[in-house]
Amino acid sequence: MIAAEKIILGIDPGTAIMGFGLISVKKGKMEMISIHELILKKYPNHETKLKYIFDKTLALIDEFHPDEVALEAPFYGKNVQSMLKLGRAQGVAMAASLYRNIPITEYSPKKIKMAITGNGNASKEQVAGMLQNLLNLKEFPTKYLDASDGLAVAVCHHFNSGTLTDTKSYSGWESFLKQNPDRLK
Repeated sequence: MIAAEKIILGIDPGTAIMGFGLISVKKGKMEMISIHELILKKYPNHETKLKYIFDKTLALIDEFHPDEVALEAPFYGKNVQSMLKLGRAQGVAMAASLYRNIPITEYSPKKIKMAITGNGNASKEQVAGMLQNLLNLKEFPTKYLDASDGLAVAVCHHFNSGTLTDTKSYSGWESFLKQNPDRLK
């Protein structure tokens, strides 16, 4: 049985720009609720950025009351410091979601692109164009593709509801720790 309505918050973690997209799914039909970006470049240090990520994620959760949160998993690059900072940004968004007891799911960048465009190597512009088509948007409401990536994560989660493979879902801290015992020190 399909739920009457579900709200999904999609998050594209970042340390320069963090993207957020919210969709509503009613009887299987998607509609964009809102799209946001958090511009982090202007903040002086990483700790301040993490605080703003936590605050913005909580504010969106408190305003829109999503049923589920989906995040893009950090990709493995060559720059270890960048990956570490990106992982912290994602972790803070996860913590805010778990703090409000909202289940979270992670998707790889390739899986998100594949779900939206059918091509795991699609460009950000191709993803944004397909989202505009899928959500019947006359024009895209933001100039930042990081925000459209947050929306793509939410749409990917909707498309994968009930068919989750290659993803990790957590319903709370206990669930997270049970599935990730290596993260407990």
